[in-house]
Amino acid sequence: MKYSWILTAALALTATVAEAQTTTPTTAAAPAKTPISASQRKAAEELLAASNSEKNLTESIDRMLASQIEQNPGMKAVEPEMRAYITKYMSWNAMKEDMVQLYAREFTEKELKELAKFYQTPIGRKTIDKMPQLMTASMEIGQRRMQEHLPELQQAIAEKMKEQNPGEVK
Repeated sequence: MKYSWILTAALALTATVAEAQTTTPTTAAAPAKTPISASQRKAAEELLAASNSEKNLTESIDRMLASQIEQNPGMKAVEPEMRAYITKYMSWNAMKEDMVQLYAREFTEKELKELAKFYQTPIGRKTIDKMPQLMTASMEIGQRRMQEHLPELQQAIAEKMKEQNPGEVK
């Protein structure tokens, strides 16, 4: 298919955006609508506001989409469709409730309030401001290391395939 790489890029983009937005420990998936108290909901919403989650998510989406288009210029032709898709499923409006639930499940009300208070301090604000750059740089480090060592993986896969199919000729 001519645009199969676009689908691959879109999947990579959405996975990256989701990873970039999620800064809490990864846990097994829980129901998205676990009942939480009104005060815990409020504390989670205040934390998400204090940590600029909406702005960070929007900027992450824009950065990741721009990066995908830079790497695959042919995607420029489908950028409006990708933006519409991302807006529909990955925008702050689409994800806010799930994010509130996530943070409310991972942190107690007291912890949520302490985190919100931290993000209002100068070092907390700096952390928020630097986090997108740090995450981008971290992903670049990971990608570079994967590229540097890709031949090792390719060789291991080739050897394994040869073991499983000893009679096949390439």
